[in-house]
Amino acid sequence: MAGKIPQQFIDELLSRVDIVEVINNRVPLKKAGREFQACCPFHGEKTPSFTVSPSKQFYHCFGCGAHGTALGFLMEYDRLSFPEAIEELATQMGMEVPREASFDNGPNHRPIYELMEKVADYYAEQLRSHPDAPRAIDYLKRRGLSGEIAALFKLGFAPPGWDNVLKRFGTDSQKIQLLRDGGLIQEKDTENKRYDRLRDRIIFPIRDGRGRVVGFGGRLLGDGKPKYLNSPETPVFHKGRELYGLYEARQTHRKLEQILVVEGYMDVVALAQFDIRNVVATLGTATTTEHLNKLYRATSEVVFCFDGDRAGRDAAWKALQTALPLMKDGRQARFLFLPDGEDPDTLVRKIGAVAFNDEIAQAQPLSEFFFAKMESQVDTSSIDGLARMADMAKPLLAQLPAGTFRDMMEQALQQRIGLQVSIPAAKQENAPARRTPLKQTQRQPGNMPPVRRAVALLLQHPEAAQSELPAGWDALQTPGIDVLKSLLERIRATPAINSASLVEGTEDPKLRGHLAKLAVEAIAVQDDAGEQLHGILTGLLRQAEREKREQLLSQQSPSSMSDEEKQRLRELYRR
Repeated sequence: MAGKIPQQFIDELLSRVDIVEVINNRVPLKKAGREFQACCPFHGEKTPSFTVSPSKQFYHCFGCGAHGTALGFLMEYDRLSFPEAIEELATQMGMEVPREASFDNGPNHRPIYELMEKVADYYAEQLRSHPDAPRAIDYLKRRGLSGEIAALFKLGFAPPGWDNVLKRFGTDSQKIQLLRDGGLIQEKDTENKRYDRLRDRIIFPIRDGRGRVVGFGGRLLGDGKPKYLNSPETPVFHKGRELYGLYEARQTHRKLEQILVVEGYMDVVALAQFDIRNVVATLGTATTTEHLNKLYRATSEVVFCFDGDRAGRDAAWKALQTALPLMKDGRQARFLFLPDGEDPDTLVRKIGAVAFNDEIAQAQPLSEFFFAKMESQVDTSSIDGLARMADMAKPLLAQLPAGTFRDMMEQALQQRIGLQVSIPAAKQENAPARRTPLKQTQRQPGNMPPVRRAVALLLQHPEAAQSELPAGWDALQTPGIDVLKSLLERIRATPAINSASLVEGTEDPKLRGHLAKLAVEAIAVQDDAGEQLHGILTGLLRQAEREKREQLLSQQSPSSMSDEEKQRLRELYRR
């Protein structure tokens, strides 16, 4: 059966996540008093009505009614399922989703992950202790790497020999199968031979977003080819999805303002040696849409670093084309072209970290690279050439999402050719679902029923649960009191819990939806949430007493009451 994500984990995750950061990476926000605003991504509008509250960890659109937590936003905007949204936030926070939180009945890959970690430890130990390790250590020292950086990236050494890993970890048929599943061994069916995939190489463990080792890259020390070799595609490793160094970059930076994309492992670790630690590398493949989606979840600006030769510029153009459909407002892509014969590793050692960062700062914006490429392919001094440029540019610009950046790119094309052009409408296949703006006006705070208001107070100001409440309120039979009691119990059990956790921790989907609305309902509160809660419950108690008096009087007149009943009535009137 599918496992259940422990509520304690969800609460802890939501207590660490900053909803402003999550949303701002996708929809640029502007400060507006204590909150943040933007034009709603879920319905078309020109005046911002989409509000994000850092204190409540909630978003709400007063135009279309969209609302929710960071989890809800990812599910709506990125089209993720609930477990996928949990995984995404956990990855950003560097947290491990508990083992029992299995999301489906698919294969269990945990044994592969455990094996990969053990093999990574083995390679790291060989770099320290194997008789041939000095060759690898000398190579790393010549490349300027310190022991600290080697440890940070958990660099290792695969000793010479055909079956070191096979002998160490393939002691029975089941373990041999795991080695096969992890891509750690190769086999020749015709000769019935098995041997280690990586031999006599410096090892670069490849980690996924949660820090799990999913594959390895190896740099050959001796003669032969290929110089660099990656793990093959496996159930846990897909080259088109993973980025070397992203996990380490996220561990170093709480918030990544920018990520530099390079081509090789050594470029990543060499730049880290110079304290440039916002660097990732693709794994021998061109940049994919999945790579870019992962990058733009982590940052708003991606800088691609390529050789300045023809091959490098062709690779950069492919990366630009991949990026175009993802260039939502607030995202940036730039291109850094290195001098002939240089790569990031050699250049940073030659010019130093400060000058290298200056080079990054001067990287060419996507718009400049785009039009420079267009103009290099036509004769811009002729009408025919300009017409040809428009024909080439239009289908590419049509891939841009609707927004300010697209509008400005279209305008830039029109300025270059001196003529207004018609660009096909932006594709909306991956856009979040559009909502119809609300027509009704929002409920005024004074019109809210008492229990509903009490629940809203607790959701928006959980600290109110710590105030002293009138005796006997929890015995009230008013509808909704059970919800209020449940919220109070959860808050008092976890005093640091926030609004988002209170909502997401509600199992009943229908009730969760009601609570989500109350978490953003307008209520007039200064610093008196506790006093207001006390007053609401006191009023409910008095109302309950009035109803009891009326019920008692309706049943019989005072003259016909027993002494005990008269005493009860006097007590009700004294309250």
